[in-house]
Amino acid sequence: MSYKHLVDHVAEPTEDDRKSGWLGKLKNGLSRSSSKLVGGITDLVTKRLLDDEALNDLEDLLVLTDMGMPAATRAVEAVSATRFGKESSSEEIREQLASELTKSLEPVARPLEIDPALRPHVVLVCGVNGSGKTTTIGKLAKQDVDRGRRVLLAAGDTFRAAAVEQLKVWGERCGCPVIARDIGADAAGLAFDALERARAENADVLYIDTAGRLQNKQGLMDELKKIIRVLRKVDATAPHTCLLVLDATVGQNALSQVETFKNMVEVNGLALTKLDGTAKGGVMIALADRFGLPVHAVGVGEGVEDLRPFEARAFARNLLGLDA
Repeated sequence: MSYKHLVDHVAEPTEDDRKSGWLGKLKNGLSRSSSKLVGGITDLVTKRLLDDEALNDLEDLLVLTDMGMPAATRAVEAVSATRFGKESSSEEIREQLASELTKSLEPVARPLEIDPALRPHVVLVCGVNGSGKTTTIGKLAKQDVDRGRRVLLAAGDTFRAAAVEQLKVWGERCGCPVIARDIGADAAGLAFDALERARAENADVLYIDTAGRLQNKQGLMDELKKIIRVLRKVDATAPHTCLLVLDATVGQNALSQVETFKNMVEVNGLALTKLDGTAKGGVMIALADRFGLPVHAVGVGEGVEDLRPFEARAFARNLLGLDA
């Protein structure tokens, strides 16, 4: 199946999608994570007082979602403070847990804001192989165009012909020019040319795709730093957003990816994709705890409408199987 056929096939919402809305998609997307938590908490509290053993089991259950020990411990301590030694329903405990997790997530729930004064606001998108960088760029670009912004795309993944084709398809669909070069061309030179063109055309946003980088491959990471150096020859403040795209299905490994990329480049925003394919949705909380980086967007499906700004309360409640 060609990328053009793929994008044409998945980008438009169906009538069922329109009816279910984003909250319905988020609930469905987190169902693999929430079903384990709901079932586990229900089993834990059935005909049982909330004693030390039950609280330890609750903490273990939360850790299994990859939210990390610090967040799990805080949440369980909050439950213990009000419910220790008491009979509690599964819903009561989940309500309190959701409230505590929302507090952890609210500081990082910040939409990607495009600064109209920059022209262009340069968004450099990075991440490991298969994280969903190119698709994320396409969806963000489509949303920007729908808001009336002029957007340019730069196909900086010059290693893979498929990545360039995929970005061109998104560009055609969004009505965005795509700056591309031959396979194997210098990615930094392409980024330089793209920024100069974006400035000349008074574009609002320039999204720069990059090759998927394994965080243990020094040469690829050095190339990413080179792209940034070259961009700063045109605009000393660029890139204005360095967006790291993470695949939620990797769970705790997302933490090491952020750590490595932060040491190499100035990552200042995250996007988490493929939440609909994992039971490790709690990793969002671990990321917020450890790094405090803004989470600009989360993805729970293939369509354009399935990538949305991150909402702390809706996420926490859906993770616990509660209506948002």
